[in-house]
Amino acid sequence: MKKLELEPTQNAVDHLGEIETHPFQPFLPQNGKLLIMGSFPPPKARWKMEFYYPNYQNDMWKIFGICFFQDKNYFLNVDSKTFKEQLIRDFLNEKGIGFFDTAYQVIRLKGNASDKFLQIHQRTNIAKLLAQMPDCRSIMTTGDKATDTLMLSMPEDAEKPKIGHSAHATFADRDLTLYRMPSSSRAYPLALEKKAEAYAQLFKEIGLL
Repeated sequence: MKKLELEPTQNAVDHLGEIETHPFQPFLPQNGKLLIMGSFPPPKARWKMEFYYPNYQNDMWKIFGICFFQDKNYFLNVDSKTFKEQLIRDFLNEKGIGFFDTAYQVIRLKGNASDKFLQIHQRTNIAKLLAQMPDCRSIMTTGDKATDTLMLSMPEDAEKPKIGHSAHATFADRDLTLYRMPSSSRAYPLALEKKAEAYAQLFKEIGLL
């Protein structure tokens, strides 16, 4: 996998803490139709696998289980409170769903996973990701921080999508649909089933369901 070329943030960074570089390689299936982007992985102490959304308390893989298999525990090992990582990877490859985050380097101002205390040091070069997914025309962000960071890379006239809705942008020589979904964090005040309904609508629109 080629190392991503980065683009710096627009504003100067106040170095209040240690700079963390993204711990995972981009997951970019060749047949990828959808790129899902959060803000940045949680601290390693919260990981239950070395893949995206590794915190067992996060609802992302429950949402996927409900949407595609009507089973919130489909991708989970409930007894050990871990994930079925290989099953997740195989499923995403089959469906053509890619994952990375909008930040490549961050500083945790409070040492936790909260987006509120996450300072972006270097943004991800979105064009480099899309170049590895030639059929991708859809980007989905989860949470406000991820969406705001993504929009910094989009053309100035691009509209920021509202939660549960989409907007369009021309970027990297292709027409993109930008989706903003409810955060999969447990801290986001929406029932799991309601989150899954919103995600399922997106997956149907793209043709994945």
